[in-house]
Parts: sequence; C-alpha cells; structure tokens
Amino acid sequence: MWNVNVARIYTGPDNRSYFEELRVRMNDIVQGDRVSKRSSLIPTANMLFRENPLGRSEEYHCPKNRQFVITISGAVEITCAGGRRVFGPGDVLFAEDTTGEGHSNRELHGPRRSLIIQVPEDFDIRQWTEPRT
Repeated sequence: MWNVNVARIYTGPDNRSYFEELRVRMNDIVQGDRVSKRSSLIPTANMLFRENPLGRSEEYHCPKNRQFVITISGAVEITCAGGRRVFGPGDVLFAEDTTGEGHSNRELHGPRRSLIIQVPEDFDIRQWTEPRT
C-alpha cells in the first residue's frame, strides 16, 4: 500500500518551528476487479512552480502562506528548532510556520524544482492526515 507521508513544519508555543510526521489517509476505490487508493479532495487556493539555485539561505524565514511544497527534482536541507530534515524528489512538506522564528534551508542538489500548493486560510491538515507511526 502506498503511504503519502507529509512532514509538517509548524510554529510551537515558544515561537520556534518544529517538524511533525503525518500520513495522508487513503480510501479504497473499487473499479471492477481493481482496487485503487486515493485521498479525499484537498482544497487549494493557488499553485505555482519554483526553481531554487544551489546555495544556502542562512537567515531563518517564515513562508508568507501556508503551503504544500513537493520536491520534483534536487534536494534541500531544512533546519529549525525541531531538527534538520532533507527533502528530495517526491517528498512532501506542509509549511505552516508563518510566524515566529521560522526555518532555514540549504539547497543540496540543484537547482531544486518544486510544486507549491497554497491552501485556504481555514485549511486544517488534520482533516486529511493522521500521525505517522
């Protein structure tokens, strides 16, 4: 079974950023003798493609919007108070640390190309995910 894992980065009560490991809930779709998996529809606000050159963003920063960042090619290391993670092709980050200290990033392989999907203001990721065990 395919697991869609999402690393959520969020602002904690101390105004610092932390990672949380989530998994998107998948439902069976029966089509004759075939069984497929898919998630429920997830609302979106905007979508864009982005290319980041190799290098480091030394400064901690916060995204302007809550958004999914799906790496298409290349790799990035993201550092925050909650640790350090590397994201490569196919990895999904949900960035919602829009306040507080934020995070820094270092492009490891690149240029890194990403699909960024912004979500509506009232979006609650917990409606589509569960904690990853």
